[in-house]
Amino acid sequence: MNELQPDLRESVREERFGTVWVNDLDQVFANVAPYYDVANYVASMGLWGWFRRRFMRTIELHPNEKGLDVCAGTNAIAIALLKREPTLKMHAIDRSAEMQAVGQKNAHALGFHIESTIGDVHTLPFPDKYFDIITLQFASRHLRVKEVFSEIHRVLKPGGRFYHCDMLRPTNRIVAPIFYAYLRFTLWLTALVFRSGYSALHCKQYFVHALQMFYSVEELSDVLKTLGYQDVSAKSAMFGTMGFHRAVKPPQE
Repeated sequence: MNELQPDLRESVREERFGTVWVNDLDQVFANVAPYYDVANYVASMGLWGWFRRRFMRTIELHPNEKGLDVCAGTNAIAIALLKREPTLKMHAIDRSAEMQAVGQKNAHALGFHIESTIGDVHTLPFPDKYFDIITLQFASRHLRVKEVFSEIHRVLKPGGRFYHCDMLRPTNRIVAPIFYAYLRFTLWLTALVFRSGYSALHCKQYFVHALQMFYSVEELSDVLKTLGYQDVSAKSAMFGTMGFHRAVKPPQE
């Protein structure tokens, strides 16, 4: 599976996981929404804050820019961006109304306004060339990546920046089995601590298999370049299990 070409990898992922994406994930995230942020700290063994800070350091911001957080969940990234630059005009899109309800409550508690949209991120309901900056964190393994990245490219202004962060498939043969064993343990621990519902428990194996069939850091960079992004850069962390990507829509488009 590691040798699959990007187009084939996309089709194999959809064949393997399409039913889970369509039928199961909405209920999973509805179930975990009330404790999602805390659960991420448990599942990451306390590293969740470090992941977010590392991602935020890759992001360039300017006053009054229009931003979009894709698969925004509980609005953690949009809130972090507004803390850095309160003049941003932030939008958030997520398919889970329950996750966004938590996110809107979190934003309002801090006095921030984030324009929320509930919808499918594979077809973004925004005009062409609309946003200066777009972010996507910890969700791509649940998506048809090329479709979503193409839509992001469409709604970015010429010269606009796309920032991406996710767990990725490690290519090191020693690291990979250790990483997947760690994931299985942390998923079990999180389910135990938070008494996860049936939907979340049912998808535990899916979360591991989705990463085993996902892109590596280098492969995701190649996908971005193929889709027309330029100045693609990537930083790998934790032995290739985490990747931070930055890509720019060409100014002439």
